[in-house]
Amino acid sequence: MWARPDTRERGSRSPVSEVVSPAPRPDWEAVLAADPAASVFQTPAWFEAATAVTGARDASRLYVLRDGRRLVLPLLRRRLLPGAPLPALSLDEGLSHPFGPGGLLATDGVRPQDVRLVLSDLRRSPALSTRVTAMFDVAGQFEAGLPVGAHATPLRVHVLDLDGGFATVWAQRFHPSARKAVRRAERAGMTVVRDTTGRLAPAFYELYLAWTAERTSRTGLPVPVALALARRRQPPAVFKALAGSPALGCRTWLACHEGRPVAGLVTFAQGTHAISFRSYSLREHRALHASHLLKRLAIEDACEAGCRWFSLGMSGGVAGLEAFKESLGATPRWALDCRVERLPVHRLERGRDQAVASAAAALSRVRGDTGGG
Repeated sequence: MWARPDTRERGSRSPVSEVVSPAPRPDWEAVLAADPAASVFQTPAWFEAATAVTGARDASRLYVLRDGRRLVLPLLRRRLLPGAPLPALSLDEGLSHPFGPGGLLATDGVRPQDVRLVLSDLRRSPALSTRVTAMFDVAGQFEAGLPVGAHATPLRVHVLDLDGGFATVWAQRFHPSARKAVRRAERAGMTVVRDTTGRLAPAFYELYLAWTAERTSRTGLPVPVALALARRRQPPAVFKALAGSPALGCRTWLACHEGRPVAGLVTFAQGTHAISFRSYSLREHRALHASHLLKRLAIEDACEAGCRWFSLGMSGGVAGLEAFKESLGATPRWALDCRVERLPVHRLERGRDQAVASAAAALSRVRGDTGGG
């Protein structure tokens, strides 16, 4: 659908000549190639996978500026409730869980005025809430361009700087304890398989379910309930769609000991960004240090692909997980979750998450499980 910008507020001085939604894919690809901070989360192939799996509507937007630059905003529109009318009762998101942040693309990189323009334009959307997340390397531009009426929440992520190549990363950024763990893993007799065809996606998903079942003794949830929640949180269709797309270049890594997978990792590399998308390791085999070995191999792979950053994502405030990432040389940085809302949906979501956490804690107390072990 083609649309002209609303000039009632901006008048003839508007920097926008036209807005197109959904964003035409050739224009999207061109802007992707012209943005030095682009990541796999912003590719049309990733967006198509998210659309297919979630069933959300394509609400992506192309902004054509009068100075010749172009902006593309990946945007999914989903119903707040089943059967609710669109767009009046909808939520717009750069990408919905579990597909990562998405974010704004721009010719020659995002500028604060681009952020101000797009988020101001989104204030006219009929959606109840519109969410756009900025990755850590453009969070400063988003913060500087945040318009009145929009609000932002910082998201703590851990990122490894790959500048200097793998030899530098290994010698200067890996902690000695991490290098020692990798060497132990290399002597443990494990077999590591790396696949880019999607063939290992089912085995990786089974490892995820085994990891979930192993954790139930700490969460207090019955195993069938935990597995059902795990399948809902991370549907198998997600891994099938992402790993099976040749355009995304998914790397699936499995470490096996005595013929059985004990750790797995899914990574992507696009431009300057390498992403550790999902990683699971069975606690039963933690003495093998399989996670250290897989991360070491994936980081070297990212360096060879020419990436500048290796993102290990959020840690949810788990001290042990943060310590593991920091032992690999990753440092805390801040992404930015930006929202433009007609209703405070973010508060409702926060209340829902707190209620789920409280229910799980209560069930744990009833079962007499303290979360240890």
